[in-house]
Amino acid sequence: MTEQRPRPFLYVVVCAAGIAAGVGRLIAAAQEAGWEVGVIATPVAASGFFDVPAVEAQTGRPIRSAARTPGDPRPFPPPDAVLVAPATFNTINKWAAGTADTLALGTLCEACGLGVPVAVLPCVGEALAAHPAYRASLVRLGGMGVRFGDPYSGEVQEGGGRPEFGWEAGLALLDRG
Repeated sequence: MTEQRPRPFLYVVVCAAGIAAGVGRLIAAAQEAGWEVGVIATPVAASGFFDVPAVEAQTGRPIRSAARTPGDPRPFPPPDAVLVAPATFNTINKWAAGTADTLALGTLCEACGLGVPVAVLPCVGEALAAHPAYRASLVRLGGMGVRFGDPYSGEVQEGGGRPEFGWEAGLALLDRG
C-alpha cells in the first residue's frame, strides 16, 4: 500500500471589499488545482462581505477571523502558500508596517517571516492607489518577496459594467515558484 501525500495547503486571506462575495470562485479554482484551502478573513470581511456558511461548506473548515485561545487546537495545518484576495488599502499598508492587530494581519506578517510564498490581488480604488503610503507599501512588500497581481479598482467602465476580478490570477502568481 502506498502512502498518499497530502495536498498542499493554501491560506486564502479575504479582506472587506465588495468583490469578496466571489471568493468561492477562487476556492473552487484552488481546489481544482490540487490545493486544500482554509480561509482567514479580516473581522470586517467576515461580518457580511461574503457568505460564511457557503465558504465553510466549500472548504470543509471553519472561517478564521479571531485568534484561538492557548491550548485550542490549530484548525489549519501550516500553509504551503498564502493568497490575499481581495487585498485592501488598509490591509496592505498595515501589513507593510508590520502591524499584526488582527489574525489576518498576524498571519501575513508571520508568513513573510517564515518564507512562505505569498501572492496578493489588490483591490484598491484609483485615489487610494495614488497615496504615497500605499505605493511605499507595495515596494516594501515586494522587497520581502510578496508577489502582486494586477491592481483592481472596481471602477465602472464605459457601458456601465465593472471588470471581472482575476481570482485565478493569484494562483498563477504562486505557480511562478
